[in-house]
Amino acid sequence: MKKLNYKIFFSDLVKAFRGDGFFRRFTPIVRERISFPFTKVDYGRNKSDNESGGSQLKIWCTNDYLNMSHDDDVIDEMVSVIRRVGTGSGGTRNISGTTPYHQRLEKTLAELHNKEGALIFNSAYLANQTSIWTVCKALNDICVFSDSLNHASLIQGIKNSNSECKIFKHNNLEDLEKLLKETDINRPKLIVFESLYSMDGTIVEVDKYVALAKKYNALTYLDEVHAVGLYGDKGRGIAAKLGVADQVDIINGTLAKSFGQIGGYIVADSYLLEYIRSFAPGFIFTTSIMPSVAAAAAKSIELVKEADHKRSHVMKHAKYLRDKLTSYGIPFIDSESHIVPVMAFDSELAKSYSKKLNEEYGIYVQPIFYPTVSKKSARLRITITPKHNKQDIDELVNALAMVTGKMLPKNNTTESNVKFSSASI
Repeated sequence: MKKLNYKIFFSDLVKAFRGDGFFRRFTPIVRERISFPFTKVDYGRNKSDNESGGSQLKIWCTNDYLNMSHDDDVIDEMVSVIRRVGTGSGGTRNISGTTPYHQRLEKTLAELHNKEGALIFNSAYLANQTSIWTVCKALNDICVFSDSLNHASLIQGIKNSNSECKIFKHNNLEDLEKLLKETDINRPKLIVFESLYSMDGTIVEVDKYVALAKKYNALTYLDEVHAVGLYGDKGRGIAAKLGVADQVDIINGTLAKSFGQIGGYIVADSYLLEYIRSFAPGFIFTTSIMPSVAAAAAKSIELVKEADHKRSHVMKHAKYLRDKLTSYGIPFIDSESHIVPVMAFDSELAKSYSKKLNEEYGIYVQPIFYPTVSKKSARLRITITPKHNKQDIDELVNALAMVTGKMLPKNNTTESNVKFSSASI
């Protein structure tokens, strides 16, 4: 057997990936508090003035949905804790890495979701991956039912467990029930799904999933990462909005989106939470998040619960954006969420749209393509924050119309030729 040249092997994989049009470039964004949504790109001091941030761009693809990373009270909380206890936590949760700030945050999260307890992880990805793996490993012969568009972290947790997995069509309750019916009622089962799918903006009827789980004796694992903070009373999430948060077995969320910090968490009742806390390697064997981050996150949640005006602004302006896109005949995936995916379909076309928006109109929105979404469904994923207004949206849509060739509003455009459901993509 010929000796493997590792450098050539991996370089060829990247070359092929680049040749297929799926290679990604990372843009160094300077997202300043005072100027947002205006931002700058900083490629470093050795680049030209233009490349080093001489011109401003207006950003349309942040996941800091409520601009809480820029909130003065949240920043003050973080800084004060850093000055008191320093930057790091000092260890894992069982070796000096548990502080009153971590405990306060977990209590706050449990209350937010109407659960008996919470566990903080270093990211929502880690929380999903390790929690699903840990639960599945405990249940002999468990069968997992996973939505076809579930996030990579959910999929990885299922794969790591080596459990049988039956994939149901995206947000299709009939297909899910068909698969549940085919499975022995006495066999352990876990339904894994999201309340809001971030690439399509699909909002899920969580209550109906809970009803199916009860009917077929299944546990439920719900990812609320893109919903918590924005939906339901006081931003408690879609499960709470539908009155079933207390009936979902495990809810996953993030501190990094609507709350503007970093880290993830799960909430559950004590019997599940204590099991995961005791047996999950991704919780036990990793240094805990910074105390200052925990404190800032708790403060952010406190403020977000009272931020109905921000939630209303985002939803109202997302609808305004959808209406404007419709009037121009620009294709997008229609939903009632705050996420508006504008479709390019081809990855090179999505990159071209993004480049032209950047260079010709001062607009920053990253192209999304495979493997984040399926092939031939590339898009620009647009999100609106409380700091975007209608004039900003008008400028965005006018620029989109120019780069996509939809230069004049089409008053007679029918909904069927400009809007798409996620099932059609």
